[in-house]
Amino acid sequence: MRLLLVVAGLLPALLLAKGFEAGVGRVDITPTKPIWLSGYASRTHESDGVLLPISAKALALSDGRSKVVIVTMDLVGFSQEFADVVTVRAMKAYDLPRASLMLNASHTHTGPVVGRNLLIMYNLTPVQEARIHEYTAGLEEKIVWVIGSALGQMRPVTIEFGQTEAGFAMNRRQPAASGFTNGANPKGPTDHTVPVFEVKGADGKPMAVLFGYACHNTTLTGQIYEISGDYAGFAQKEVEDAHPGAIAMFMQLCGADQNPLPRGTVELARKYGHELGGQVNAVLADSTRRKKVAPKLKAVFRQTELTFAHRSRQDYEKELASNDSTARKRAKAMLANWDDKLVRRLPYPVQAIRFGNGPVLLALGGEVVVDYSLRAKREYPKTDLIVAGYSNVVPCYIPSLRVLKEGGYEGGGAMLYYGQPGPFDETVEETIFSAIHKVMKDVK
Repeated sequence: MRLLLVVAGLLPALLLAKGFEAGVGRVDITPTKPIWLSGYASRTHESDGVLLPISAKALALSDGRSKVVIVTMDLVGFSQEFADVVTVRAMKAYDLPRASLMLNASHTHTGPVVGRNLLIMYNLTPVQEARIHEYTAGLEEKIVWVIGSALGQMRPVTIEFGQTEAGFAMNRRQPAASGFTNGANPKGPTDHTVPVFEVKGADGKPMAVLFGYACHNTTLTGQIYEISGDYAGFAQKEVEDAHPGAIAMFMQLCGADQNPLPRGTVELARKYGHELGGQVNAVLADSTRRKKVAPKLKAVFRQTELTFAHRSRQDYEKELASNDSTARKRAKAMLANWDDKLVRRLPYPVQAIRFGNGPVLLALGGEVVVDYSLRAKREYPKTDLIVAGYSNVVPCYIPSLRVLKEGGYEGGGAMLYYGQPGPFDETVEETIFSAIHKVMKDVK
């Protein structure tokens, strides 16, 4: 009896001593037919080739009690509808709680339109829209499949974490006489940090490398019609070429107001990919730049609501007379739903994943400006904090209060292209940070 009590008392310690297990999967999501590329309203025709294949990748992790699956996708973004289909199917198929799934889009502007995400930007024919819907249905299947693939390949691993920097991102909110334009602001805030997770198999070699950067994937502009992952695609290739057998995964961080500068050519996309991938490889090559992560996972998911600033029916009626076809489409949609369906609040996800007693991955929805990363790191200075935007849903830009008040594209202008009612009200930043404080407390 005494022996049984001793063994029972040891069980929690034995569970804690269990190491990490991980599985990783990849699926090609490159369209097989010409398709409209997302991110630029100026494009005039569908894609005309492939510069670099694009992928969705899944990293499944377990500490023996909890599981977490991180999915990265070479896409500009995805809607709530798409996220709901994927997460609900994956949760049911693999018995996962919602907090255990994180989806992240790289925000490449040379990737296909997905579902209705940013669809209002384009004047498409029925045939072009049908291709997008066909591609999206197949993509949903592939994302659910790659999650299962990663979960089905679990094996013992160790995880190490390090950080480095890349310098090509620049704040793009350029002050002008009439507000802010999309240009270059060398004095504006940036976050050049590159977090690096190395997941090593029993042979000591990396089987997965998860890294991130806060910068728009817009090296390749609207004049380029070949499919690719932009600089992030080339960076992933750089890491995989240096580590045969490993799968490299890129997370987009809070890069909504950051651009790679200069930009506009394939050569520059390769250059930035080489710089970013090279910095990641340097961390992988030097064990003194990484620290081992204790085999413990905890994930928390919370949904809050953001409120749009008040706009009147007259505002949208005035918009109907605009010379901008996108504005007219938005106004028509708002007025059609004015009586009882007009959305005045936006559901907004905030997720936190803690690795051991070390790094915390904070995942925020939407195109998040860099102020959120910088503030979160100031508020949690003792935590290795990675703040990812473009996670779990990409419904619009997410401005800080500063950016909202300054205006410009990130402050409210881009809401038109997402088909949202208009800018957020001035509670947006504090509402999000209230949710951040709660998940950071719960994830301890």
